[in-house]
Amino acid sequence: IDPRRFAGHANVELTALKAIEDYQNEFRFHFPNEHRPAGRMAKTTPLTPVLAAEGAEFTVVNGWERAEYFKPTPDFKVTHSFRFDETFDVVAAEVAAVQNAVGLTEVNGFNRFEIKGSDAQSFLDRMICGTLPKKPGRVGLAYLLNHHGMLKSEATIANIPASERGPERIWYGSAAASELHDMDWLTQNVRAEEDVQIRSLTHDQTILVLAGPRAQSIMQAVSRADWTDTAFPWLSVRECFVGFAPATVMAVSFSGERAYEIHVPNASLYAAYTALREAGTAEGLKLFGALAVESMRLEKGFLHWKADILTEFGPYETGLQRFVKMQKPGFIGQDALAKRHENGPNKKRVTMTLASTDAPAHGGASVMLGQAVVGTVTSGGWGHRTGWNIAYAFVDPNVAVIGRNVHIDVLGKLVPAEIVDPSLYDPKMERLRG
Repeated sequence: IDPRRFAGHANVELTALKAIEDYQNEFRFHFPNEHRPAGRMAKTTPLTPVLAAEGAEFTVVNGWERAEYFKPTPDFKVTHSFRFDETFDVVAAEVAAVQNAVGLTEVNGFNRFEIKGSDAQSFLDRMICGTLPKKPGRVGLAYLLNHHGMLKSEATIANIPASERGPERIWYGSAAASELHDMDWLTQNVRAEEDVQIRSLTHDQTILVLAGPRAQSIMQAVSRADWTDTAFPWLSVRECFVGFAPATVMAVSFSGERAYEIHVPNASLYAAYTALREAGTAEGLKLFGALAVESMRLEKGFLHWKADILTEFGPYETGLQRFVKMQKPGFIGQDALAKRHENGPNKKRVTMTLASTDAPAHGGASVMLGQAVVGTVTSGGWGHRTGWNIAYAFVDPNVAVIGRNVHIDVLGKLVPAEIVDPSLYDPKMERLRG
């Protein structure tokens, strides 16, 4: 249990409210996607009331109110359950809009650090186990290990080019709940002789994600920059204006569709949102929420920190070997990782499809081979583009074979499942690359 998963909003007053609520519900199950009312609205953005007026139902991420889905009618209700519920068709429609046209969502609370100094590059190169993007205007995904060679964190590293807004600098982005966790790890590992400054921008900016095949047309309509694939390819970053709102835009995707992460100062957030909504009218833009994102990332084989990216496992066991460069000297956890790799994995992460349309597999569910428990589910949900009930799990290495048939304990029933390729949707990444 790491108390750093609670950030500054978790003061004594909020803790007391949640403690009373927990005591009142001591003998009740807590259902998936059930968000109890005590201590709500602890962290909001200028768009929170705007999205609420659009029908948003909110989840809570590190205290932030984040749109989970958009109600089709004001009186839409959900029956809390461990099975697929009334949101199923609503989420399917949001996913279809992102796949076939374009969608827009707010991702607030995303952890964001600005790292500067003459030693910033060498410092980060030591912190991560893979290749650090070096060129200005480029973005990369990186993994940090602890001293035991196990996964510590996942980060998006973006090299912001010099501009009138500042000199060249690096943005480090990670999961909302890692705000204090990652700041501690980074600052603890800055050496006394290193020129490195780390500043949090998490509460200063918010991300708008524009995703779908028509996203590029909208960006071209709201910004005077060139958004063609040649001028702004996948894994690029640039500063620009969206309408008249200052923004930092990255060509990255957690949905598997062409997408832009638009980082906007909170003071200009509503202006950027308005510009995108107006330009999106002609393109069929639809708002989407976190449940749609969850569905799409499962289909792509993308992972969640602290669900699928766990300190109990290393990058090889998690299927992240392409992000490891063992020939690079001196990164944290390197010697321990080499020894672990030599000894072989204890578990391997796999993707499975379930022969069920009734309920998803929930985190912690057992994977069975005959009468033996051979693994544990970490994530599960419905893939609306592929039509599959999908689950991720860590299983015994000898079980981690494509085509292997197993069973998963879903609500007390053993459901047949098959181990499949990690990416079930567009495995060649053609859609998100444009």
